[in-house]
Amino acid sequence: MSEHERTAAVTRETAETTIELTLAVDGDGDSEVDTGIGFYDHMLASFAKHGLFDLTVRCDGDLEIDDHHTVEDVAICLGEAFDEALGDKRAIRRYADRRVPLDEAVASVVVDVAGRPYYEFAGEFSQESVGEFTSVMADHFALSLAHNAGLTLHAAVEKGDNAHHEVEALFKALARALDDATRLDERRSDTPSTKGEL
Repeated sequence: MSEHERTAAVTRETAETTIELTLAVDGDGDSEVDTGIGFYDHMLASFAKHGLFDLTVRCDGDLEIDDHHTVEDVAICLGEAFDEALGDKRAIRRYADRRVPLDEAVASVVVDVAGRPYYEFAGEFSQESVGEFTSVMADHFALSLAHNAGLTLHAAVEKGDNAHHEVEALFKALARALDDATRLDERRSDTPSTKGEL
């Protein structure tokens, strides 16, 4: 599979959100993001930058209620986009393990792009929200991403006392781990599984 084919476009329209999202796995880290939540835009741009993914997101969500549906539904679309872009996952590295610090905070992500959704999270966030973004939604973002991209994902906020740093470290660890795991291994031409498929 040519790396240039690893792209996807996803749309989602419900009573709660309308979303248009595009993803290029083998990008330059460029992004155009507008979710209506400033800190979430910042996190998605950071995710794209540190994962070297090209990402566009347009979301019109029910922010008059809260941030939940917007954060969750964008994560669902992003997961679907990864699943679509990776196709049969031929020649990917599949596994990755990353720890990322941001000042006093440290987050870790271990991922298997296995096609088997499983998610665990450890840790907590020091403040309830960052701007208009509810801190625990970072955990829910990772859960929704894992379930829709078919990832086995173990994530943790290991330490910190500033929720901005804790959430940002988590998004960056997700980006770096997914970049590593989805990278093509030039030594491999098949799907990395003894079953022959993922």
